Amino acid sequence: MNVGTKVALAVAVAAVCVAGAIGVLVHRSTAADQLATARSDLDRQLLGAADDLAAGRRSQGRIDPPDLPAPVARAVRGNVRVTYLQSGGAHRRLWAATRISGGKVLAVRRSYAAEERSLAALDRTLLITGAAATVVVSLAGLFLGVRMGRRATVAARTAERIADGDLDARVRPGGRDEIARLAASVDTMADALGARLEAERRVTADIAHELRTPVAGMTTAVGLLPPGRASELVKESVDKLRGLVEDVLEVARLDAQVAAVETEPREVGAMARRAGGPLEGVEVCVLADTVVTTDPRRVERILVNLAANALRHGAPPVLVEVDGAVVRVRDHGSGYPPELLAVLNTSGPQRFSKGSRTGGTGLGLTIATGQARLLGARLDFRNHPEGGAEATLSLPTDGGVDKGTAT
Repeated sequence: MNVGTKVALAVAVAAVCVAGAIGVLVHRSTAADQLATARSDLDRQLLGAADDLAAGRRSQGRIDPPDLPAPVARAVRGNVRVTYLQSGGAHRRLWAATRISGGKVLAVRRSYAAEERSLAALDRTLLITGAAATVVVSLAGLFLGVRMGRRATVAARTAERIADGDLDARVRPGGRDEIARLAASVDTMADALGARLEAERRVTADIAHELRTPVAGMTTAVGLLPPGRASELVKESVDKLRGLVEDVLEVARLDAQVAAVETEPREVGAMARRAGGPLEGVEVCVLADTVVTTDPRRVERILVNLAANALRHGAPPVLVEVDGAVVRVRDHGSGYPPELLAVLNTSGPQRFSKGSRTGGTGLGLTIATGQARLLGARLDFRNHPEGGAEATLSLPTDGGVDKGTAT
């Protein structure tokens, strides 16, 4: 149940309670006033009948009526002038009685049906008015609730877009209530987050650019070293450093969203073989091939990174399985730790993270995820039921042509 529905329901319940309470109060107040007025009128009529009887005139009162209610008879014996509302029968009756000379009882009565009809009409009016007021107030509450719900939904969707990487998304709130304050806070957060990420990206890109020249010089210098184990170790370290610098530059380009996508039709199986074939310990299996329109260089980069990550942190053999537009990369190691798996499938890989299975910079999966997002593809991570870690790349199939089955 969303906020708008809750607000509308709360307003409707409050309106029903208020209308009901007012109706009960008005009913009781009116009933009491009616009874008091009727008692007073009948008491005056009794006094008039007593005066007529004392003056020898025809009196409207009845002397010792046989149907006199027992409570009235008991009260009159104490020389008390009584008015009494008798229940029972089709309609209630109102009595007034007093003792006269000779110990007799003079009484008058009348039907209370007119007051009952008047009170019933009042109840109907209160019911109709209360129902109409409840409907009007409920509609107003529904309008207010829907408006509040829409504003809250816009703020929530904007926050989701920001979390997905759209740092230009803004709520731009109107008003001065709490929802407007929340929306303004979301915009402020987005501005601060965007500025921080931009600063980090610039620092990362500047450092990587500054490192390219000395790394290139080191690569050239390594070629001049005499053959030997020491030279091989230096060359391996320089190659790793050069690869890291290129990865950092790639991450900076992805963050800056300046990478260009060059699409062309290409078989998924061919891209998988080009990516996994040169890697020792990687097996490529094509269950069903298809042609997709994508950037083959970026797809191959994703698959290379996934396979290399599986070789580095898992255990061979690493299986690259092509099933149409879906490519699964699975190793036979211990799988992803639960805490790492939760991060991979929510916020995505964290660069320079040490939360991987055996440590590492985390740039490989970061680049793979960024490339997949750029291509409109989806990258999912899980632990295979039979053991090992599995990454699944789902490519968009617009324009794809099924090429049958191969192995």
